[in-house]
Amino acid sequence: MDRAGFSAYRERLLAGLSGQVLELGAGSGLNFAYYPAEVERVVAVEPEATMREKAREAAKSAPVPIEVVDGIAEDLSAFAGSFDYAVCSLVLCSVPDQPEALAQLRSVLRAREDGEVGEVRLLEHVRAGTGGLAMVQRTLDATVWPWIGAGCHCSRDLAAAVAPAGLAVKSMERFTFPAKGLTLPTSPHMLVVAVPERRSDPAARSR
Repeated sequence: MDRAGFSAYRERLLAGLSGQVLELGAGSGLNFAYYPAEVERVVAVEPEATMREKAREAAKSAPVPIEVVDGIAEDLSAFAGSFDYAVCSLVLCSVPDQPEALAQLRSVLRAREDGEVGEVRLLEHVRAGTGGLAMVQRTLDATVWPWIGAGCHCSRDLAAAVAPAGLAVKSMERFTFPAKGLTLPTSPHMLVVAVPERRSDPAARSR
């Protein structure tokens, strides 16, 4: 995918980051090379041991300090309120509980020095916007796709999962990858920037 141009989307996912960053599902560390110099530290969470070792090797040549740790998407409580940004790419298709994983990503954010709350950035393949392909995706997910894709699901609706996790969309871009050639069940993608939803104070409304 990177040789076919997906690396440009990785770069866009991480552009403008600074301070402390948590990356969920780091895999073999393919994102590491694209972190901007303004990032002070990345904690990269990866549950699979073989991938974790590959990520640690990739971290050695990364442009910023990266610590690779064991962990799962459904429990990031050890990192609550500690990061300026949380990112993940090509991860939410395979986690057991996508809304909970998003809520956990939200939980690691803290208020930044400028007073703003951090961002959750997502780069994922998603449910198709057209009925025909979406039906194919649902059929595959109910049969062979999770088996051949190591738990991957191609019909998950990321756009619908953001708000229930307590996040508000700041920007959302749909794109097809690869842009040319055969359309695959995993061709529809989204690049999303989300922030914690600002909830109004009920007591303030009653005054």
